[in-house]
Parts: sequence; structure tokens; C-alpha cells
Amino acid sequence: MATNPSLRDLYNPLSSQWTFIPPPSSAVPKQSPVNASTTSYQWATRPAPNSVFDLSPSLNAGEPSSLDVSLILRSLVASALLQYSSTAMAMPLEVGKLLLQIQWVPKDALTQESESEVEEAETLSEATNEEESYFVEPGTVPTHHPAPKLVDDRGYMIRTSVMEDGTRPEYIIPIGSARTCWGMIQRLVGFHGEGWLSLWKGLLTSCIHDVAFGNLQPLIDSVLHSLFFSQAGFYRPSPLLPVASHIITGFLLSPLDLVRTRLIAQTSMPRYRTYTGPIHALSDILANEGGLRGVYLHPHLLLPTLLETGLRSFMHLTLPAFIAPRLWFGRYVATDTHPVAWAFAEVLAGCASLLVTLPIETVRRRLQVQTRGTAKPLLTCVETRPVPYNGIVDALWHVLTEERSDLPIQRPRRKRTTGEEKDRNEEVTQRGQSWLRRTGVGQLYRGLGIRVAASVIVFLLAVVSGGEDTDGGWAEL
Repeated sequence: MATNPSLRDLYNPLSSQWTFIPPPSSAVPKQSPVNASTTSYQWATRPAPNSVFDLSPSLNAGEPSSLDVSLILRSLVASALLQYSSTAMAMPLEVGKLLLQIQWVPKDALTQESESEVEEAETLSEATNEEESYFVEPGTVPTHHPAPKLVDDRGYMIRTSVMEDGTRPEYIIPIGSARTCWGMIQRLVGFHGEGWLSLWKGLLTSCIHDVAFGNLQPLIDSVLHSLFFSQAGFYRPSPLLPVASHIITGFLLSPLDLVRTRLIAQTSMPRYRTYTGPIHALSDILANEGGLRGVYLHPHLLLPTLLETGLRSFMHLTLPAFIAPRLWFGRYVATDTHPVAWAFAEVLAGCASLLVTLPIETVRRRLQVQTRGTAKPLLTCVETRPVPYNGIVDALWHVLTEERSDLPIQRPRRKRTTGEEKDRNEEVTQRGQSWLRRTGVGQLYRGLGIRVAASVIVFLLAVVSGGEDTDGGWAEL
């Protein structure tokens, strides 16, 4: 039998397409049932990732999706703990800043020594001149008697100066004793009526406010974008809608901000404390200060809220884009092309915006401390203005004209001088007074240093991390 030596019949061209059709059964040799039964594949399930709180979702796509209640609860608890701890870390600085903002430091605050030092100085002076006055005819030596104290109808001394220790209420921290947030923290901790726990006054309310603001503002922003840009196509995003979302969110959460300010400002002494907690504070404000209409629509509360939230969000969104092209890094500077330059522009924009927003925030805090309607005056742990302000302009004017900025106030020791020496000393003192002694502009910028420091820290973290996520989830102090 002749065989064909050619191999053409055995050549099969390669297929240019993928095929998933199995070959015919005739071409595949049949395997014995023993081999088929012995050949098996064991697929091991993928282990779940070991997260911090064991909150990773299941990766089994083949399983039907179901609502895992325990996973949701663990996620909520973990998120609440993280938010609460981050707020607690920044709360002491917030308390110190707010107390500095609402503290009233008048120009005519007496810088005299305490009564014990005055009596001691008078005793030493009388002992020194005893020998000289012994040989002088009686009646020719002038006698020095302390001026009588003013009393009311019931015999209690009237407080004539905020610097008098004898008439100062026991729940008020001495005026002018702190200049920075750290100084106010030290005074608050060392004061007998406050202590360490006072650094976290209003912590729960602050945490609820931050969580509500962080979730409500993006929701309102998306709703506004869907209403005004519902048509298909590309459009250039406008900063007006994010600003509007911040204003609406700040307006809706203004009662929580009011409660937080009152809780931080009030004294911690139980016998003088006005509110026992956030629920009691909110119910008391609604009952005695005009209800929801008074809380939301009162001019002393509504106008500062709209101004502060609107100006802060507008400057945060527009100033970096205005400053970045002028930093000699190029004409077109963005987050993805120049991350370090953009972060530096945000720092400069934040510092510039503080020059405008911080006075408005200070006025807002002072107006929030004032009670309205039939509510009793709030007993604060720092000195506040005895006469209430009549609005934003009135508050700014009185802070600039009737307060001083040279804190802390020095208390020099008083000496016995003659009339001519006294007039000469007063003239020298007035000549050497700084401009901070004559104006209250420094009172409008309490807490500026700690905010600038926070902005610099955020910038350094952004540079170290390569410019990604420049915000870093940091809450503004």
C-alpha cells in the first residue's frame, strides 16, 4: 500500500478569531469514568480583608445582595467615634478662641493694684514718716484716707470698674489676663470655677453640627445643580451655587450654632449655670426668645449668619483661583498640574479671607451671647458688655471705640506721689501709650494666630503627601 509523503493534509491554518465552541466529540478521546471522577477542582474562597473595624463589604459577586444590619451599625458607630474624637481634639482651641472673642475689655479699665497691696503700701509709708510727723504740730500733716465705696440701697458695694477684684463676681475670669488662645486655655484650667472639663464645653453640640453640615451641604448643592442645570451638555461650574448651598446650610443649622456658643460661654459653676445641656438650652431658647421665628429670623442672628457663611464660602472658592496665577508658577495653575502652588495659594487665600470674615464672626458670637425676649441674662465665665449691642454696625463701632487691644493688662504698683508728680506721670503715660491701648481693632481678630498656624500645618501636610488631598479632612478651627 502506497503512502502519501506530503504533509499538506495535516496542516490546519490558525484561526484569527477567538472561539468558545468546544470541539466535536469525535475528535476528543473519551475518558474513562474513573479519570473523570478523580479529576476535580477545589476553589478556595477569598479571605475577607482585615480592616480596622471589620467594615469591608463582601466581594462575592455571585451571592445575592442583602441588607446587612450589623455592618451598617458598625459603620455608623465607627464614623461617629472618628468624628467625635477629631472634634474633641480641636475643641480646647475652639473654646479658648470663642471666649476671647466675646470678652469685653473697655478702655477705661483701671490698672491699679489690689486692695491688699494698697493697704500694705499705705502701712509702710506711714511707718516711714512716723518720726517726721511726730515733731510736727497736729493738724498740719495731711491725712490720707481711702475713698469711700459706693453702695446701693441694700448696702452692697456698687461695681465701678471691671478691674476691681472685690466686686467682681466669683464666676468671671479676671479681665485682660489672656491674650492668645493658649493663654485663655491656661486661665480656664487654673480658674477655680472651671477646670479641665471646661475645655470640652459644647463638644456634643459641635460634633452634631459638624456632621450635619458635612452631609447636608453636599446634598443641597447637588439639588441646586440639578434644578438649574438639568439640561444635558457641558457647562462651566459657577461658584454661586456652592456659596448658596453653604448659606442655606448655615441658615438651617444656625440654632445648633447658637446653642454651642451659649454652652461654651456660660459658667461651669452649678449655682450660676443657665443651661444643663444642649436639649435644655434649645428648649429654653425656643420658649423664652420667640420660638423658631426668633431663632431663625431675628436680625441679630439672621444677618450675621448670612454674612459669615456667604463671605467665607465665596472667598474660599474664588480667592485661590485669583491668587494662583500671580505666584510666578505659570499662567495656568490648577490642583492637578501644580499641586504645591495651588496649596500655597489656598493658604494665602485663607489668611486673606480671615481679615474680612473674622470680625464678622466676632460680632456674631457677641450677638449670640445676648439673650432676648423674656430670657434671663446669660452668666458667662468672661466679662461681657453690660449694655447689649443693637446690631452688626453698632457692635463693630463700639468694639473699635470703647475697647482696648493691649492684652494682657499690666497692673503696676501704685506709689504715693504729690500732685505735680502725679500730673507728670500721667502725661508721660499718655504719651507712651501704644495705639493698641486706644483702639479695639485687636479685639476683632482674636484667634487669628491659631487659624493661620492651622493653615500652615495643612499646607505642610499637603507638600509632604505630594499635593494630593490638600484639605486632608481637616476641620477649620
